[in-house]
Amino acid sequence: MSAREEILARVRKAVAGAEDVEIPRDYRARRQPEGLVELFAERVDDYRAIVHVVASADLPAKIDECVAGRRMIVPDGFGREGGWDDLNTADGVITNCAVGIAETGTIVLDHGPGQGTRAQTLVPDYHLCVVRAGQIVAGVPEAVARLDPSRPLTWISGPSATSDIELNRVEGVHGPRTLEVIIST
Repeated sequence: MSAREEILARVRKAVAGAEDVEIPRDYRARRQPEGLVELFAERVDDYRAIVHVVASADLPAKIDECVAGRRMIVPDGFGREGGWDDLNTADGVITNCAVGIAETGTIVLDHGPGQGTRAQTLVPDYHLCVVRAGQIVAGVPEAVARLDPSRPLTWISGPSATSDIELNRVEGVHGPRTLEVIIST
C-alpha cells in the first residue's frame, strides 16, 4: 500500500459512520452593486497601481494620454489599430479584462478578445488595462460565476511584486512593474 492509499484509508476509517453535514454555499453570493466602482478603484490603488475613473465618452482620449510615446502591444479584438508586435522591444501592453473584483481590487483576464496572450500581458514592463463599470462585481464568488474555467485565467492584483527575506519589495519580477487601470463608467 502506498503512503497515499494508507492516508486515505485512515481518513475513510475515521469518518465511517459519521453523519453527513450539509455545508451552506449561498453565503455572500450576491451583494448590492452600489459603490462597486469606487471600492474597486480604491482597492486597485491600494496595490500601488495607477487608477483613472473616466466617463466612457472620455475613454479614447485617456487611452491616448496613457500610451503617448510608448510602443504598445494591442491585442486582436481590443478595437484599436497600430499595435507593436515585438515582445522584446515593446514598452507595454493595453488590454481589456474579463472581470474586476471590487472587494479585492483584482483584475481577471481570460485572454479572450482584446486581452492578449499570457506572454503579451506578463512580459512587457507596463500594462494598461481597461475595465468597464459593468465588468466589476462585488466579490470572488460573483467573479468565478462569470468566468469559464476552461479558459486560461490570469488574476492580477497590482503590479508584479515580491519581497525578499528582509521584506525589501522588488517590483517587476513576475510581470509588469507598472499597472495602470482605466475604469470606464
